[in-house]
Amino acid sequence: MTSANKRIIEVPANIKGLIFDCDGTLVDSMPLHMKAWEYALTQAGAVWDYNFFFSKNGMPGENIVELYNRQFNIKLHPKKTICAKQEYFKNHKKDFLPIQPVVDIVLTYKEKLPMAVASGSSRENVDNQLESLGIHALFKAIVTADDDVKPKPAPDIFLEASKQIGILPRYCQVFEDGDLGLEAAKKAGMIATDVRPFL
Repeated sequence: MTSANKRIIEVPANIKGLIFDCDGTLVDSMPLHMKAWEYALTQAGAVWDYNFFFSKNGMPGENIVELYNRQFNIKLHPKKTICAKQEYFKNHKKDFLPIQPVVDIVLTYKEKLPMAVASGSSRENVDNQLESLGIHALFKAIVTADDDVKPKPAPDIFLEASKQIGILPRYCQVFEDGDLGLEAAKKAGMIATDVRPFL
């Protein structure tokens, strides 16, 4: 598809607040996440399974490790595994790239509507990614796995984001690339926009 006929992501006229996932929505970081997981797993002597980790997109890291332990009958230490993964991720932040159709929405509405990020990743990872793209300051609120909210597909993270930007859920539009996040947004009573067809 050429740039001339590429579809534009629409924001309906009744929308008063915008909420964005981070990884895979604003930032093309999923390949780096997979490399970081692979590094953490192989460093610990565990078997790397791409499909398992990719299917858990949007879940908090420690939950993923616990599921991995159960499915593969091993005993990785969740906190140590996540620390190794995050260290690799942080050391390769030069590899972060914007997902331009979604970042364009942020730039278009930066002084028109309040915006938030609601991510299942850690605060450190989210901050690093947004800062690397130069858009961190454009968000009124950032809610992550480090906050006291239930992870996606529970609606809590989006409800907390809407609360922090002061917009009722029914007037919020969520931009997501993960099935769990889209489910969470719908449960929150928000417009759920799957960005994948626009990429």
